[in-house]
Amino acid sequence: MLLGMVAWAQPSAGQPQTLTWEQVKEQFQATNPTLHAGRIGIDEAKAQEITAFLRPNPDFTATLDQLDPFTPNPYRPLGAALPYISASYLHERRNKRELRLESAQKGTAITTTQLADQERNLLFGLRNAFVQALQQKAVLKVATENLAYYDKVLEVSRDRFKAGDIARVDMDRLELQRIQFETDLQTAIVNLRTAKIQLLAIMNSRTPIDKFDVTGPFTYAEKLVSLDDLHQVALAHRPDLKAAMQAVEKARTDYKLAVANGSIDPTFGMDIARNPPISAYFGFSVTIPVRIFDRNQGEKARTQLDIQRNEKLQEATQVQVFSDTDSAYATLNSNLVLLRAYKTRYLDMATRVRDTVSFAYQHGGASLLDFLNAQNDYRSVQLNYLNLVGTYMTAASQLNMAVGTEVIQ
Repeated sequence: MLLGMVAWAQPSAGQPQTLTWEQVKEQFQATNPTLHAGRIGIDEAKAQEITAFLRPNPDFTATLDQLDPFTPNPYRPLGAALPYISASYLHERRNKRELRLESAQKGTAITTTQLADQERNLLFGLRNAFVQALQQKAVLKVATENLAYYDKVLEVSRDRFKAGDIARVDMDRLELQRIQFETDLQTAIVNLRTAKIQLLAIMNSRTPIDKFDVTGPFTYAEKLVSLDDLHQVALAHRPDLKAAMQAVEKARTDYKLAVANGSIDPTFGMDIARNPPISAYFGFSVTIPVRIFDRNQGEKARTQLDIQRNEKLQEATQVQVFSDTDSAYATLNSNLVLLRAYKTRYLDMATRVRDTVSFAYQHGGASLLDFLNAQNDYRSVQLNYLNLVGTYMTAASQLNMAVGTEVIQ
């Protein structure tokens, strides 16, 4: 198993490491130092559960009194000594230990949920970086295809120029237009490299850029989950809302503990001693504190107010959950409307116009200006479409983060 993991993490020389989204997420969860620190925090909270459930330590006292170094009988220096041994134990009433343990366990649950919420936010940034890399790969592919297509047009135009079919100034304008497509290609190369660098930084990976790549669908889903269903999913899966609910439950437990701590805990004692002429004796004692002034009133009031405070925070968090979901859904739906229009009309229309005007120009049926405009329109429509897909996938990530789980892959 270990050899298999090492082989997966270390690709062979010359072969790029191509990762899917699931692999990127898995590697991120395994190496991210923030998540590791959060897991250590959970272990610390579990250690506090041990402390919370500990019993009070008993007290032990040993006394040797009335030592007489000036006794007239040197052979019995301890003859008048009075040994005294006692032990006592505080008995906690009203389930104090159990309530302390319950409070600590609920604190651990809150810490665990808060880590899940932190991971939710970190995965959103990771997903955006992954989408950016996919988008730049798609842009690079389109820029490469556009330059190749334009080079073919230039070849035909050079033949026409040699044949005297077009003027020198028109040929120069065609050659100058090529710089725009070259610029698009170089910009796409730089942007893709930058996106990979950012993704590797978030993953805390030292993989060389030339040995790293990502793969995955760069498209959009036609159908969306209804907004009411998204609200229900968010209520069930949103970690910060769950943590707010757990905080209310912990506050109620803390109030019960504060009430219990206001009760009286007796201390039971037992002693054994020697007191001549009695050879030995033993006795029992019970110490009961008289709680006249301190009945834990302040902590009772504080924990009761803390319940109300956490209930209000839970309400505020639920409002924020609905707001995040509604906002992300509106953005996603707006992008989806535009994407449908591009896919059903504008992409095919731009391709058809470009090919038609190019054919007409090559045969003298269209002006140079019409040809250049058609090329620019096609380039703009293609780039706008890819940017819209990237925006849609980012909005989908935003919606997934808003509801707390991946409802859109």
